Amino acid sequence: MTAQTTPATTVAGERESRHAPLILTLYGLYARGERNWLSVASLIGLMADLGVESRAVRSSVSRMKRREVLRAERREGVAGYSLADSTLQTLAEGDVRIFRQARASREDGWVLVVFSVPESEREKRHALRTALTRLGFGTAASGVWIAPGHLADEARRTLERRELSAYADIFTGDHVAFGDPRQKVRSWWDLDELTVMYADFLHRYRPVLDTVTRREPRPLEAFRTYVPMLTQWRRMPYRDPGLALELLPPEWNGVAAGELFDRLHTLLSAPAAAHAAGVFHVR
Repeated sequence: MTAQTTPATTVAGERESRHAPLILTLYGLYARGERNWLSVASLIGLMADLGVESRAVRSSVSRMKRREVLRAERREGVAGYSLADSTLQTLAEGDVRIFRQARASREDGWVLVVFSVPESEREKRHALRTALTRLGFGTAASGVWIAPGHLADEARRTLERRELSAYADIFTGDHVAFGDPRQKVRSWWDLDELTVMYADFLHRYRPVLDTVTRREPRPLEAFRTYVPMLTQWRRMPYRDPGLALELLPPEWNGVAAGELFDRLHTLLSAPAAAHAAGVFHVR
């Protein structure tokens, strides 16, 4: 008998998909400093502080285990979860983009990745596209991806680590003719989508900055603000290649959003970590 998808199960699945990014944020922030492990009780406690009930947490974790994002691991008889090696690598790559993203200049030129994958290895094509998207590459043509030149070394290292280098060639150079680069970048990247994402972040968290600037938040308050804020923010550096400002629209709001994130990170990360440390433990 084939299981049927009902509205209730669809809603439940959507909720679980919303919870998984929060769980991944918690592991990225706190588990790596605790020998890459959180007990089940600690994870459920931290998620409860974010308003997520234990049954939803367990369901989300089950899905993350099936996707090989997390793995079950007992330590000294205590049940818990650790990050899979591939997830640890992905988070390490993401740290640079999330917390220390560089802004390109026109002098950096461009890097092109040209790839061709046999139809029999379609999963490699998907892996390549995923890796390049996470690096901030845009699409210049079918099988031709483009990014600011300062990402060339990172692209090479990423494709080598993921064993995808056999399918790709990497070139660097300048745009020398035909068309205004400011118009070209609008076809290579969805800047309108990024603008909307940044606008939503600014709308949601500017009032928060006003509040925490006037009054230092308590650890629990900081935790409840910081983890969802970081979870929303970390989607954007993967979409944004950090283009030179002169190539971006005059109304570009990515810089203001980045400055807002940096200030909130500075104000909230330490008290949020203090709260988390009071919840999780490794025995």
